[in-house]
Amino acid sequence: MSIERPTAGTLLEVNGLSLGPIGTNCYLVNEAGSTRAFVVDPGDQADVVQDVAAEHGLKIEAILVTHCHWDHIGAVAALAEATAAPVWMSTTEAPVLEDPSKFPMGGPAPIAPAKVDHTLDGGERIEIAGVAIDVLLTPGHSPGHLTFVVDGVRGAADDTYDSPPVAFVGDVIFQGSVGRTDLPFADTDTLMATLDTLVARLDPDTVLLSGHGPVTTMRAELATNPFLQR
Repeated sequence: MSIERPTAGTLLEVNGLSLGPIGTNCYLVNEAGSTRAFVVDPGDQADVVQDVAAEHGLKIEAILVTHCHWDHIGAVAALAEATAAPVWMSTTEAPVLEDPSKFPMGGPAPIAPAKVDHTLDGGERIEIAGVAIDVLLTPGHSPGHLTFVVDGVRGAADDTYDSPPVAFVGDVIFQGSVGRTDLPFADTDTLMATLDTLVARLDPDTVLLSGHGPVTTMRAELATNPFLQR
């Protein structure tokens, strides 16, 4: 998908990849015209991520992790080693990635440990590959879950966008559903509070790029997602 950003005269390009045994979404992101890119949640098949980057002439400059469940971090170590890209993730969950053997997560294979270069607590604005990203702490599905938000470009009217905001929401919210809370360290009440935070924080036009399933928007989920009908 391509999202126009007219004030910069570029497009925000997002290559969505379905990786691993349960088809977890991984995103390769760059601004059009730039070879600088970052990856969100490389859960498996680091070689596929590298092949797509090479196909588009992109250099991976960072790896962002929404949360440390096995299907979102399985290829972090391999991709970081191959690209020398620093890893960004939550302070709370960084110990899981740095020593997965201490945190049994299931999954089809052991998770290779990876160094976390930059820890985040939510509330930061960071710049990755030339893209400004707001970091939100969105726990519930996991205790240190993060959401990464890229601002949209306003149109001529204040209530319109020439380019909508984009949120990489991991497993907090999906099309028509939300993340599981029957997993270790998950909590339903906390997730419901996070959903309230997202409703208040995100413009309805925000494009939601989830860890599983198709692309959706905040507006569509406000209208149809039963977990937001409260």
